Amino acid sequence: MEIRRVGSQSSTKGPVDWFTGTVRIDPLFQTNPPARAAGASVTFEPGARTAWHTHPLGQTLIVTAGCGWAQREGGPVEEIRPGDVAWFSPNEKHWHGATPTTAMTHIAIQEALDGKLVDWMEKVSDEQYQK
Repeated sequence: MEIRRVGSQSSTKGPVDWFTGTVRIDPLFQTNPPARAAGASVTFEPGARTAWHTHPLGQTLIVTAGCGWAQREGGPVEEIRPGDVAWFSPNEKHWHGATPTTAMTHIAIQEALDGKLVDWMEKVSDEQYQK
């Protein structure tokens, strides 16, 4: 058994290649073998969002604060609020983030496949985001 204390892992800023706007990532747990799961609390300031991306084994989001948007490729932009759980299937192209006026925090949980958690793609344009 391993116990990690809150705040024992440093927060990081969301990399500009993967996010638009201000995003803070607070790691919760890593993919330490033999486990494959990783989790983080991710806070998006108003207007911030991920780039389009996929996860080889899918992703679960649990919204803990604020209001956000999520979209699967080809689908509508959907609102996500505290208590909502969003599941993205393996290799399903999607993005998620805050609304233009409200910050949003979610817990993100995903599993690694051959050490890979995510495949990042193109950024979500302002035009796509505003729909």
